[in-house]
This record gives sequence, C-alpha cells and structure tokens, in this order.
Amino acid sequence: MISPFAAPTWRDRLPQGVRPYLEPAPLAALFLGISSGFPFAMLAATLTNRLSEAGIDKKSISAFALALLIYSFKWAWAPLVDRVHIPILSARFGQRRAWLWLAGFAVMAAVVTLGFADPAADIRTVAYAAILLGFCGATFDIVIDAYRIELLKPEQLGVGSGMSQYGWRIGAAVAASLALFVALRTDWTLGYIACAPLALSAMLASLVMGEPERHREPTPKRGMAELVDAFVSPLKDFFTREGALVVLLFVLVHKIGDTMANLMIRDLLVGLGFTKDEILVGDVWVGFIALLAGIFVGGWLYARLGMKRSVMISLLLMAVSNLSFAALAAAGHSMPWLAFTIGFENFASGIGGVVVVAYLSALCNLAFTATQFALLSAAAAIVGRFLTGTTAGALIEGIGYVDFYLLTTALALPGVIIYWLMMRSGLVDRSVGSAAREG
Repeated sequence: MISPFAAPTWRDRLPQGVRPYLEPAPLAALFLGISSGFPFAMLAATLTNRLSEAGIDKKSISAFALALLIYSFKWAWAPLVDRVHIPILSARFGQRRAWLWLAGFAVMAAVVTLGFADPAADIRTVAYAAILLGFCGATFDIVIDAYRIELLKPEQLGVGSGMSQYGWRIGAAVAASLALFVALRTDWTLGYIACAPLALSAMLASLVMGEPERHREPTPKRGMAELVDAFVSPLKDFFTREGALVVLLFVLVHKIGDTMANLMIRDLLVGLGFTKDEILVGDVWVGFIALLAGIFVGGWLYARLGMKRSVMISLLLMAVSNLSFAALAAAGHSMPWLAFTIGFENFASGIGGVVVVAYLSALCNLAFTATQFALLSAAAAIVGRFLTGTTAGALIEGIGYVDFYLLTTALALPGVIIYWLMMRSGLVDRSVGSAAREG
C-alpha cells in the first residue's frame, strides 16, 4: 500500500497486475532464464538443423539427443553445487554466485568449441563437443535454478517462474535465430561464437542482486560423512514425504510426448523442404511470439485458478498440441500450417512452463534447492530424451512422421491421468516443500 506521505515510484504507477513482474527478483529471474535457455537451443534445434544440412542420417541425428540426456542426470553432481566451495570466490561472493560465474564461463567456452567442430569432416568431434556443452549447460542450469528459487519469495514463485520462462525462451529464440542468421550469411562456426555472450546475462543479474537471502547452508559434516550426506540428505528429505513415489512418477512421465515431439521438429522441417529463412520466421519467431502469449496466460491462470487447476489445463493443452505436428507432417510444405503448429505448441508450452515449473519449485526444501530441483527438472525430461535418442529415428523411418506424432500424443496421456488422481486425493497440496512456505 502506498503511504500518503511517500512519493509514488514508477512501479506504483503501473497497473496492479503488472507490478509483481517488475519487482527486482522476478526481473532477475528473466535474465537468469536467458542464460539458461541458450545452451539448450545450441544442442537441440540448432544442432539438429546443422547436422541435417550436413547430410547426417536420421538415426545419427536423433542419437545426438543423448547429449541432452546429460541434463537429465544433473542431479548426480548437483550436491557438489550445494556443498563444494569454490576457492576464494565462494568465501568472498557467496556459494551460489561463485558457481554461477564458473559455470557461465565454462558454457561460453563449450559453445565456441562446438562451433568449431565440423560434422561433415568429423562427426565424432561434434559428439564430444556436444557432450561437453551438455555437461557445462546442465551445471549452469543447476546453479541458475537454485539461485532463482532462493531469490524468489514463496508468493513470487508463480510470477518468477513465468519471468524465468520468458527469459529461457528469449535466450533460446535469440540463440536459434542469431545462429541461423549468421550461418546463412557466413558459416555455422561464427553462428555459434555469436551466441556465446548470452551466458553473461545471468552473471550480470547476480552481480546486481547479490547472494540470495533465502539460501540455507546444509548442516555441516566432516570427512566421508559430508560426502555421503550431500547425496543422501536431499533424497531422504524428498522420499520420506507422503506420496513421494507418485509425485516422482508424474514428473517422470508428464513430458514424454512433448519432449519426443519437439526434439525432432527441425529434421521434419528440413525434410519438408523449408528454407532457413522460412524456419527462422515460422519456427523461431512465430513460436517465440506464441510462447510469450502462453507465458502471460500461464501467469494469469496461476493467479486466478491456483496451482492445481492451472497445471491440469497446461497438461491437457500440451497433449493436444502434439496433434498439430501430425497435421503439419501430413500437409507438407505449408507456411500457414507451420505457423499454426508452432504457434499452438509454443502457446501450450508457455503455459506449462510457468505453472509446472512453479509446482516443481514449490516441491523443494531450501536446504537442498540445487539438488532437489535438479532431480525434479531432470526427471521431467529424462524418459522423453532417452526414447528420442534411442528410438525416435528408427520409429520415424519405420512408421513416418504422421504416426510418430500421433504416438507422442498418446504418450502424453498417462501424465494427465496421474495428475488428475493426485488432485482428487489432495496429494498436490501435501507434496510441497519449504520453498513454498518460508519467506
């Protein structure tokens, strides 16, 4: 409430519904998201586009999704981000910022390395570089997610998740479009190099915001006990909660169809004869605008309907959106169908990116933020990425793209059913951790 004796600030003059998005912590989440999104884009659509142009076969292209699978195992070294102190940096600037800066510079170096690798000359070098970027990008994700959750207050989780998703998509869209634009006019190497500075966005945000006040150091232990505790305590905290296995099952299966559908979209577009400029407009920019709309609607749904019902709506929309990919595959080279397909899918993903990420954030204990969110976010994509990397190429060659995308629609339904059962039993409310309670 504005004091009658205090001069109103520029935020006080804004519409009430807009003000929460422009508070310092949610704004920082936007810049954190930009740096989080761009390494993934370099490995997903952009690398798929590059490999397809180089004449690499579909099975090999889909196998590169295994580099993204590294993101699904980031929980394995996330305890190190919670516990291991970076010499000098951690003591002076704080645990979260020290790791954020270290991981950010590593990502920049890995992006440049992948840019110099030539798939036409040596596909093995490209594979090694992709794995390196996958590891560095996943580590960057671990600390960015932990920093974001600890920076946001419980009442800001929905807004902050929305701003983080805005940032993630901005980072991914800028990286994808910039790489395509530069590659079209020069080559892919310069395209990748041009994207590397996007890692600086999160580092600059952390300089402004400082170390998060909600950060909780785990209970200190010494020797081997500390190492064991770093891995065991976060898991024990989560799995001793009521219904933990059901929650984990939901997290594992709810994005299978969506992940499989999205990781092969660029190969479909190249196969249908779309040019780089058509992909830039129809995939990158139409998708980006639709996603921004979806994120806004997701924040509105979260505020108006609450977490439970907004998550259910997003799950239904993401499942149905896969049908549009099948329609595009059947229609062939059609810009209107491309715009509709990408627009619908990104609108649904934007809503899901806000409300589902807010739910996953709420599940965390502030003493183990990095480890628990890494476990949950990795689990959300691991099955889809594994299936894409091991079977998608062969499935597409065997049954074609139309039936493949019908299959991904069916694979989205188990997650919808499990979450509906969680809502009916009250488990959604009972499953949240201290990140949703402590200010």
